[in-house]
Amino acid sequence: MPPQLLFDLSQIDLTQIEYTRQDIAEVNPQSYEMSQLDAIIWHDLDKLLCLGYKDVTEKEFWVRGHIPGRPIMPGVIMVEAAAQLGSFFMKRIYGLTGFIGFSGIGNTKFRDTVVPGSRLYLLSHISKLRSRQFSATVQGVVNNKIVFDTVISGMNV
Repeated sequence: MPPQLLFDLSQIDLTQIEYTRQDIAEVNPQSYEMSQLDAIIWHDLDKLLCLGYKDVTEKEFWVRGHIPGRPIMPGVIMVEAAAQLGSFFMKRIYGLTGFIGFSGIGNTKFRDTVVPGSRLYLLSHISKLRSRQFSATVQGVVNNKIVFDTVISGMNV
């Protein structure tokens, strides 16, 4: 049985954007085909929650070769999107300075496929926070269904 959502999406206006792709690019160094986060919709700094999304298009670099004729988003790219959300939250919203590197992944489950034409919502909760390190539980959701969940860790290096 899939886990419960980290927070109730029906209580959030999914049409509002707090931070655009340009805002994200000012903080996260990933660019071109490695930019895997399109917008931040909502956050709650007190509860360390954040909601962003990636619009998966036919123009993604992996579409042509990751299962020709039936493209599916690679799991590693989903996890990269989760890591980028965590990094953005910690730097822009929480206020950490310096470069935040991806330092770990755990408890990852892929529950369904993500295909071009999907909006992949990324729900994040910073579950562990230290001076230079954090861990976040992240869920990927498409059409109100959890398609993956993971715990990512980042470190200020």
